[in-house]
Amino acid sequence: MNGDELTRRYSELTRRYFESPGNVGELSGAGVFRGAAGNRELGTWVQFDLRAESGTVRAVRFLAFACPHTIAVSAWVAEQTVGRAVTSVLPESVQDLRDRFAVPIEKMGRLLIVEDAWLAAAVAAIDYRR
Repeated sequence: MNGDELTRRYSELTRRYFESPGNVGELSGAGVFRGAAGNRELGTWVQFDLRAESGTVRAVRFLAFACPHTIAVSAWVAEQTVGRAVTSVLPESVQDLRDRFAVPIEKMGRLLIVEDAWLAAAVAAIDYRR
């Protein structure tokens, strides 16, 4: 996809997070919790690794096999959750993320995969604390 296609098809925020996603990769070691959702064969898969300490998210990394919208939203979620309490919710609702990143309605299912991956990692961290 060339720059002109990105400009025509995606919002400025989506382009920014897609072209330069932060927090890409994996975490390992004590206090790391992983959650993944989706299916590469179906075109969308997302994984979040979060490091939690004393109920607070200290670091987040993500991997994604997905469209630019999904990668951008995943990068934004990884960025926004550092320093927050570990909760089983995203920093914004899926609908708010759809609005923020101008995601077409037909891609709503992909945002639900992002949410499911985050929930899997966060719930693992919450369950570990119990």
